[in-house]
Formats: sequence, structure tokens, C-alpha cells
Amino acid sequence: MSGKYRLVVVDDHALFRRGLISLLEEMPEFDVVGEASDGEEALKVIAQRHPDIALVDVNMPRMDGIALVQALRRQKSALKVLMLTISQEDQDLIGAIRAGANAYILKNTEPEDLRKALLNIAEGKGVLSPEVVPPVLGVMQRGTLDSSPQLLSDRELEVLQCLAEGLTTQQIASRLFISENTVKTHIRHILDKLEASNRTEAVGKATQLGILRR
Repeated sequence: MSGKYRLVVVDDHALFRRGLISLLEEMPEFDVVGEASDGEEALKVIAQRHPDIALVDVNMPRMDGIALVQALRRQKSALKVLMLTISQEDQDLIGAIRAGANAYILKNTEPEDLRKALLNIAEGKGVLSPEVVPPVLGVMQRGTLDSSPQLLSDRELEVLQCLAEGLTTQQIASRLFISENTVKTHIRHILDKLEASNRTEAVGKATQLGILRR
């Protein structure tokens, strides 16, 4: 490739984001062309800046990293996505891989290893931090990586049930002892996964799919 690879950094922690950008700007192969604090903002930045690679955190408000990758893949985007996170939870790791992420790297990775990971995925290779290889192998050995996963998480199913009962965001937050912002995030994920445009449509589709019983 002639020129530098264009990068976008997506992380809700401003201090980490700025530090990462400073680090990447010292690497001659890359040019940071944009940044975002969550998935929704990232979609706009990506559409405007046309990067080659996005470095994305998993856990973010509004739209998290996995939902962002899912949205990009629905758009048939060829953008390479490197998940850069502290999470070693199986649900995040396997969820990111299923969504279409090209790499899953932990934030404690050495700068040179991060540079190599970026170059590898730019060349079409997949990359995993050594710490997350065992759980991936475990899932593959159980034969479940490519099997049909549970579409919605347990918490999303709880929120969906509340929607079916006609509860408001505030009422759902109160029942489940979570914040209203968290409820809104779960609803956004539910709409995303069910490809629904609103709450009513989501409940209807979930009922048709047998996810939600009347």
C-alpha cells in the first residue's frame, strides 16, 4: 500500500483515547484521521473520514463496540475493526468475533505488538491477544462458535419482556434496578439485533421468532 493506513479511534474514555492517538501518531505506518466516544458518533466519523481501520472499545454508552461492528457489517463495510478492550469476558470476545471484528486485543498490549496487529489486519489477517486464545479454542472445540447463538442476552430478554408489558424507560429502570441510560442502550441493541425500527415492531418480531411468548 502506498501512503499510510488511515485510522479512527473509538473509545468513551477521553484520556485513554487521546493517549492512544498520541501513541499511534508516533508510528510511521499510520495516520489517525478521526476519533469518537461511542458507536453512534463513530458511524458518522467513519462515513466522513473513510478510514482503513477502526480501533474500537467493547463497552461504551449509547452504541457499544459489538453493535458498531454489526452496523458496519450490515452496511457491507469492508472497514477493518480491531477491538481494543480490557474485557476478557467470553460474551464480549465471542460476540465481537461473531459480529465480524478482525482482531481482539487487550489494552495491556505492548505498543509494538499493537503496531504489528494493525499491520496484520490491514493485510487481511485475524489477530487475538494471547490471553483470549484459550476461550476461543474452547468454544471452537465445543463446536459452538458458528452455531446459532442466543440472539439476545439475558438482560436484553428482561428488557424486552418489559417492553411487551408496555413499560416506559423509567419503569423498566426501576424494575431492573439499572439506570435509564442503560435501559436505552439495551433497547437500542434489541432493535439492532431484531432489525426493528421501534419497540412495538421489536416485540412483534420477537414473538414471531419465539423469543418472546405472548
